[in-house]
Parts: sequence; structure tokens; C-alpha cells
Amino acid sequence: MDIATVQRFEAGRPRLASLAYRLLGSAADAEDVVQDAFLRWQAADRERIEVPEAWLTKVVTNLALDRLRSAQARRERAVGTWLPEPLLEGDPMLGPAETAEQRESVSLAVLMLLERLPPIERAVYVLREAFAYSHKAIAEILDISVAASQQHALRARRHVAAGHRTDEVDRDAARRIVEAFVDAAASGRTERLVALLTDDAIGVSDGAGLMGKTWFESVPARIAATFRAAFKPTQAKRDLAGGSPSIHAGIVNGTPAMIAVIGDRVAGVVVLDPRGDKIAALRGIADRGRLARVSEQWRRGEHDAPLIECW
Repeated sequence: MDIATVQRFEAGRPRLASLAYRLLGSAADAEDVVQDAFLRWQAADRERIEVPEAWLTKVVTNLALDRLRSAQARRERAVGTWLPEPLLEGDPMLGPAETAEQRESVSLAVLMLLERLPPIERAVYVLREAFAYSHKAIAEILDISVAASQQHALRARRHVAAGHRTDEVDRDAARRIVEAFVDAAASGRTERLVALLTDDAIGVSDGAGLMGKTWFESVPARIAATFRAAFKPTQAKRDLAGGSPSIHAGIVNGTPAMIAVIGDRVAGVVVLDPRGDKIAALRGIADRGRLARVSEQWRRGEHDAPLIECW
């Protein structure tokens, strides 16, 4: 393969990775899919490919759908509380963010809602809302009719609208939300945390780190009590975490987040979905494998001073 052909693929790699991530909710799986697409690009009769971008989009989309439909993926997502792999602000895999729909499509809240959809509906939603493909183009990518694409898009939008009611916030507002959460959690007073939560708030954990088990809760008082207990520092917890983390405010998948850092490693994130001046959802991720990319991005970036220097 000549250099120009490789360069043509590499120029589109970030967009393809962003597409695969939205479909799979995993940066590692997205990278694997894009690499598989590159191998197919190498082996293809490229003289017969009229529009390389369209060809590659179709290949990546269908490789991702094959993964979503696989028995292994169904097992992984059925065990415990499945959460998407988080990405820090500025990660190129987050992809296009010019419109509210594009930003929303990569939030953990929406990725989790899309997880409940049939793979074909998830693909139509991502291609339409995040990448603005026409229904004609989507039909060609997925080998369905234009009418079917329209119907899938309508069902997917209804599903997302019914389950997603959080608000966009700017960087300053995001920091204030995280500061309020950390201050309330560190106070040891459950009522302060409860006051920050909406009446229908949910709490979710992947079961790693201090939580110790997969967890889902929808009663604000119990959510607050769990986070208050988890946030109380003890030597046993520091030993479990591998040290005493500093606590930072950040933005993960476009949403305010508390980020716990030990040395140059991200040990955990708690993503906070805002609604008005309250928090509608808290999602805790501490699995080292799912934080590998976040840690890599953290090491490369510059950060504000921690909210808590040494927890």
C-alpha cells in the first residue's frame, strides 16, 4: 500500500473512531474496530471504491454492529451494571461537538440509553444525530430502506427524549456543580447531599473501587448515604485505592465530573448529570481497564488545582 493511501485512511481515523465509540461505548473496542477497518481498506480493490469516506463509514458501522450483536458483548453487558468508558474533555474520540445533538450523543447518559436499543436503531441514531447523515445515506450504509431509517430514527429519538432530561452547562458552571458535590460529600452530612439531588435522581457504580460492588439506586436519601460513606477517608480505603488521591473537578463526556487522581493515574470518576441547580444522576467508574485512556489523557494535559489536595 502506498503512502498516499495510508494517509487517506489516517486522515479519516478520528471521525471513524468517534463513530465506533458512540456505537460501542468503549474506546478500546472502537480502536479495534477502526484497525479492522484499516486491514479491510488495505485488502480492498480501492479503484472500485468511488467514495472512500462512505465506504469506510459503512465498514466501521457494520463491524461495530457485529460486535454489539455478538454473544460476548451481550454477556459483558448483562453482568452487573455496565457503564460506558469515560473520556476526558478534549479527547479526539469524542468527535464533533458543534451542535447540542452531537454533544448529547456522547454523554454517558445517552450512551447508556442507546445501550437499551436494538443495534440497528442505535446506529441510525448515531449516524443521524451525531454525524448528520441523510436517511438516504444511512439506508445505504445499513442496507435498509429510507422509510426504515426514518422509523428507526423516530423510535430512537423518542427513547432518548423520554430518558434524558439533564442540562448542558459551561465550564464554570460544571466546576461549581462538582465543588458543591465534593463539599457536601466531604462534610459527612447526608442531608447536604440529599439537598443537591433531584427527587428522581439515580446513582450507578461499576462495582470497582470503593463501592466494592455493582450498584444502582433511585432513592435520593440512599444515594446520599452511599456516597457519604464511600467518601469518608480511612486508611483501609486508601490502601484499596492504592494511595491517597487528590480530588479534581473536570468534564467527562461533556458532563461535570469529580476526578480522583493518584500520582498520574486516574483512580475513579463520578460523572454528575445536572438538571437546573441540582444533580439528576451520579455515575461512578473505577475499573482500571475502563480508566486507562482517561489516565493517558490526564498525564498529557494541564489541570486546575485540586479541590482536595490529599483525600
